Amino acid sequence: MYDQPRANSSQTSTTFEQMLERVRYEGAYPTRERAAEAVHQVLAALGRQLTGTERVDLAQCLPVEAALALTASVPDSRPLTGWGFVKDLAARTGATPATARWDTGAVLAAITRLAGPELLARILHQLPEGYALLFGQAELRRPEPAAA
Repeated sequence: MYDQPRANSSQTSTTFEQMLERVRYEGAYPTRERAAEAVHQVLAALGRQLTGTERVDLAQCLPVEAALALTASVPDSRPLTGWGFVKDLAARTGATPATARWDTGAVLAAITRLAGPELLARILHQLPEGYALLFGQAELRRPEPAAA
């Protein structure tokens, strides 16, 4: 019961229907049902990659239905790069990698707006390389460790 998302009215001002309309617009989906399918699939996949306070804080920013999709998946023990995330989503949904990438971009664009810059920066810091582009952000090189 501790992992169950709670509605946080101070942070969550967007309804699930508004979120679906945003995703429908971003993804140019013909129906709200298609947008909802993309939301559930991408958030379940993201839930397999996020852990800790970033996962909890993101769930609190989302409408309850979206937060449930995010937190229903158990985090995976093997982190995936951004491209690995897209390929895994394609394999799990039976979509092409291009469609999975499209769905990911549409959903994560809406998530970016809901999370805000500070939480998004923390999420991107936790995830392996390649996720910034999926969230519509510039991919900055991480400093390489100095050789001893």
